[in-house]
Amino acid sequence: MCLFPIPSWLFVVLLALGGLSADADAWGQATQAGSTTVQPRASDQSLASLITQYLAVEDRGRAQSLLQEILVHPRANLRHVNGLLRAGRTYEASPVGMLPSQPVRVRGKTFSYGLFVPPAYDPDVALPLVVCLHGAGFTGDSYLERWATRLGGWSILACPTTMAGTWWTRPSEELVLATIEAVRAHYRIDPDRIYLTGMSNGGIGAWIIGMHHAPRFAAVSPMASGIDDVLFPFLENLRHTSLYVIHGAADQIMPVWLSRNATNELARLGIAYTYREHEWTHPHAGGHFFPRQELPALVEWFRKQYRDPYPRSLTVVRDASHLTDFGWVRIDATDRIAMFSEQLIDQHGDLIKNHVYAKLAVDVRAGNHIEVNTERVRRYTLFLNDAMINFSEPLTVVTDGRTSFQGTVTPRVETLLREARRRDVDRLFPAQLTIDVSP
Repeated sequence: MCLFPIPSWLFVVLLALGGLSADADAWGQATQAGSTTVQPRASDQSLASLITQYLAVEDRGRAQSLLQEILVHPRANLRHVNGLLRAGRTYEASPVGMLPSQPVRVRGKTFSYGLFVPPAYDPDVALPLVVCLHGAGFTGDSYLERWATRLGGWSILACPTTMAGTWWTRPSEELVLATIEAVRAHYRIDPDRIYLTGMSNGGIGAWIIGMHHAPRFAAVSPMASGIDDVLFPFLENLRHTSLYVIHGAADQIMPVWLSRNATNELARLGIAYTYREHEWTHPHAGGHFFPRQELPALVEWFRKQYRDPYPRSLTVVRDASHLTDFGWVRIDATDRIAMFSEQLIDQHGDLIKNHVYAKLAVDVRAGNHIEVNTERVRRYTLFLNDAMINFSEPLTVVTDGRTSFQGTVTPRVETLLREARRRDVDRLFPAQLTIDVSP
């Protein structure tokens, strides 16, 4: 059972200028065949090695030096670099089965996560990843034992541990993201089948981390939990992320109205979700538990969920502490808006109480046209590839009813590599466009 304090109950700057270049033409050749992978030739091995080092090195100075070496390489055009990136890393055999207490570093400190890898894992076959967040009084290792059995062998399971299940704090948020990257460093994970779930305090974490980082996940499933209504605006971030909410009607720890209120708000916003409210009780936990009767439907639902890596429309709501990438968009600068502390919403200032957040809605339309509507946004960036626009045609961007950019955008090797290093190689963006919003 989880008892914890819940606050209040709970310009245009075109970075790639000019007309079509050899780079742009090569990008088109590389991507016309859809997902076809360009395998490295013998003559590409030095280039492949440089790219591998560039993506992995932690020292920024060394990374910049490697980038310059890549850019002057005779075969460093978009076609070859794109192909090498899409080929991905090679995975060797790694331990399987129950692997408790795996170390992961966050903010210079060592945390841990429990890991289960199906015995039949094949390094050449990508598996889904389920990240499960524990409640207060539990650890990731204790959740590992029960959830590995519950889920079966269709996915890899990672269960990080945070102190007292305080998943609403910034270090815990970073721990979840670091855990995902740690698992992906050693095991072949399907990037479009990463799922986030949690129970009680862990369910709160699933809500909050899922909302702030929705494009990372194919699905989010909070159980026996809820969020403060000052966070309701961030539910809009879940428009393209599948959602499955479970709560017990007799829950005496996290009252069921928490999930009812959240799902009512989802309905008001027109966001799809599945809600399961059960009547089961447990001799010790009352209604605050996950009943085995709910398991088959949840697992079946998880197995059907896939992420769309390039949705043609996105809505992102941000506080001032989360001005990070959200899929293929990023809010860079805003008016004065609410800013969460390390403990999220432990202090309810007027900006938080009044839901003073930044919002951006973007829609890719026919004819190489992008429509953007903003609230309290002063500057934003679009990350672009040929899944969204035609690089051989002029692009028009309209922001809040005004044309904010019109011209061609040229994909470049440098942009492609910088973005691959900064995020992940599963979503490649060879061009970016930064736009100031007119007052």
